[in-house]
Amino acid sequence: MAYENILFTLEDGIATITFNRPKALNALNGALLGELSQALGEVAANEEVRVLILTGAGEKSFVAGADITELATYGPLQAKAFAQQGQAIISTLQSLTIPVIAAVNGFALGGGSEMALACDFIYASENANFGLPEISLGIIPGFGGTQRLPRLIGPNLAKEMIFTGKMIPAVEAREIGMVNKVLPSESLMEETLKTARIMASKGKVSLRAAKQSVNRGLTVDLATGLDIECDAFALCMASEDAKEGTAAFLEKRKAAFKGRLK
Repeated sequence: MAYENILFTLEDGIATITFNRPKALNALNGALLGELSQALGEVAANEEVRVLILTGAGEKSFVAGADITELATYGPLQAKAFAQQGQAIISTLQSLTIPVIAAVNGFALGGGSEMALACDFIYASENANFGLPEISLGIIPGFGGTQRLPRLIGPNLAKEMIFTGKMIPAVEAREIGMVNKVLPSESLMEETLKTARIMASKGKVSLRAAKQSVNRGLTVDLATGLDIECDAFALCMASEDAKEGTAAFLEKRKAAFKGRLK
């Protein structure tokens, strides 16, 4: 379908969703969130998609947060509905069975940081800045920031960011474990695509099993997590991917995974 607030492309198994409101620094409004929900549904339904990249149009901003001109008009019930909509969409993003990379170019504030936190990992440009500045508006993060950020960087550092509303540069975000790589702006997408291509070349069954094992294991005790891993490992062995991967190893050739969930 045609989108007005995002760009959607698919090439060689790699889908890219670009937030495309550059004049508003790609701020999140109801229309953009609705289109993002549609695009994520399209990604989830398409077995050709092996990896998803999220990024923002222009060099200034990934997503600069919620659109304050819209947010300022909300009463409590509208605000709750908006938060529920954002949380549901971001939870859908996090629950995708394929790897998801956030390529953060510029500001990732409020909902932008919350969007990036739901991805599997973050690559950032040198000019990227992260923050949850809602406290300065007299509110708090509403799209999952108070829950995902402490789980990623620990409660104390997360509280400092949330309570002060401060922005941190990409280098500091990497130091605290929020970001995997910091790259020059001109090479951000090139390096992100390089990693995406490596992952897209792997078996789809094993990628799904690895992601689910890590994500489910984080919410349970170690013994239960090991059981999750064991079951996923066994199921992988029933797949075409496992047969191809082991045969390729024994035949000393490169594996040619078909990307099917079989």
